[in-house]
Amino acid sequence: MAGKVFFSVSMSLDGYIAPESTEDLMGPLWRELQQWVFPQRFFRENLKFGEGGEEGRDNDILRETFERTGASVMGKRMFDAGAHAWPEEAPFHTPVFVVTHEKRDPWERPGGTTFHFVNDGIEAALDQAREAAGDRDVRIAGGGTTILEYVNAGLVDEFSIALSPVLFGTGIRLFEGVDAGRLALKQVRSEPSPRATHLTYTVGKR
Repeated sequence: MAGKVFFSVSMSLDGYIAPESTEDLMGPLWRELQQWVFPQRFFRENLKFGEGGEEGRDNDILRETFERTGASVMGKRMFDAGAHAWPEEAPFHTPVFVVTHEKRDPWERPGGTTFHFVNDGIEAALDQAREAAGDRDVRIAGGGTTILEYVNAGLVDEFSIALSPVLFGTGIRLFEGVDAGRLALKQVRSEPSPRATHLTYTVGKR
């Protein structure tokens, strides 16, 4: 049986998930947004930053998100930013399907990550990701525009937000342009930690 389609993001208290400028995507404000992630043991292990790190619910959530994901989908903007920032052994370790107009051959990285470039839209990318994921879940990795496209198309089953204690003031809002009239959300989990508040919702039709 096919798994779920979900996304999982960090969000500022004023609703932003990334800076507006591509040059700032991995910059100081973004790192502040992700401050709950960097100290965690699983994050350090997955990116081969060395031993040690915090253990606790934040760490468990990172591990659980990774383990449920059989394939990922992302937009070209996120891929371009990440390709310069990820280590040679990219942190996905599963197939990744990039929604783009660029035609190129699959890009295989060490450690099990292969980027596939899909030119015929979000549904085609999701179909390929579902097939690759098997009975595991498909994660819509980002960025914000790509997540919104999947939400508005009714293709997301569930999502999680790590609400981080930081204010952006400007940037890319998670739900800017959402088709709110057709969506019904149900909160299924709320977990506070010392560094973030983790919120999980299922998505249905209104």
